[in-house]
Amino acid sequence: MDFLRNNSLKIAVVLLRVVLGAIFIYAGYVKLEQPWQLFAAGIAEYEIVPLWAATFLARTLPAFEMLLGLMLVIGRWSRTSTVIMSGLLVVFFSLMVRAFAQGKDISCGCFGPNETISWKTLLRDGSMLAGSIVLTVMAFCNRRTTV
Repeated sequence: MDFLRNNSLKIAVVLLRVVLGAIFIYAGYVKLEQPWQLFAAGIAEYEIVPLWAATFLARTLPAFEMLLGLMLVIGRWSRTSTVIMSGLLVVFFSLMVRAFAQGKDISCGCFGPNETISWKTLLRDGSMLAGSIVLTVMAFCNRRTTV
């Protein structure tokens, strides 16, 4: 029974890793398909960073998301990639919650410019954050196995 539980857990972790990696690859791809100025405007709507930082993020974050997603799907550097993913999702989710609590009617910027922050986007991104935290914990639980 313990063998079955271990195998089931490993399969669940691999599936979660691949799904979250694919989501990050897709999110980065969608942003790269649009002019970077749209994403920069979306970042600026959060009113957190100066315009030069929004421009820098809009030009670099999509490619970084795709690279991070690829690292997750491949399963290499799992500790590093899961910690970075969890950190990014904490920042993204915190900013979305802040904007939602302030009543801002802005795009979350998750998958392009036309997705307004709502309880649905918060639920989706909160679930992704929970999944990434599980992956991070699992990556550090057993030093000899890769997650």
